[in-house]
Amino acid sequence: MRLVGLTGGIASGKSTFAAALRAGGAPVLDADQLARAAVAKGSPGLAAVVTAFGGDVLGDDGELDRRRMAARVFADPEARARLESIVHPAVRALFREELARLEARGAPLAFYDVPLLFEAGLEGEVELVVVVWAPRDVQLARLMARDRLGRADAEARLAAQLPLDEKAARADVVVVNDGDPGALTRKAARLLADLRAGLTRRLPKAPAARY
Repeated sequence: MRLVGLTGGIASGKSTFAAALRAGGAPVLDADQLARAAVAKGSPGLAAVVTAFGGDVLGDDGELDRRRMAARVFADPEARARLESIVHPAVRALFREELARLEARGAPLAFYDVPLLFEAGLEGEVELVVVVWAPRDVQLARLMARDRLGRADAEARLAAQLPLDEKAARADVVVVNDGDPGALTRKAARLLADLRAGLTRRLPKAPAARY
């Protein structure tokens, strides 16, 4: 089974493109969903988090209070590393289980949707990398409208991520999202057709394929 990495930046349209890929018949594994499942109520992962950080990281419903946990590790690199040492192996195990299920079903192609694919050094885990890209001004406007942010707050969120232009420069495929959502649906169909026809990782110094 061919495994293709999918990433982008905040408000770049990655989730919309992932939905279009699913609609086109391609399974998409979502790293964020796997991370939530890794510390879901009753999971060994959540038990390990409670052991490491105490029961006050739980909400009244017994689920992990993500905001409280994020506040706990945001400014504490040691705490963040401790949390990641619990969550990342659990996510990898769930990911391998999902891959095995897809392979058992005979799926010829799947995508792994990972917001921090390059930051986590996962490009070597996939056959090629697709980046959903938008011009920075478009990305900024979408973020401000979506999350009801002022310009300064939106700029700060963008600055906290690896620049989208840098991700695009490292990608094998760049999907340009500067138009309407319908355009992404058409581009998803084209990409799926090309992947099924044998599209592979770009050669060194060759430009990325653009859609």
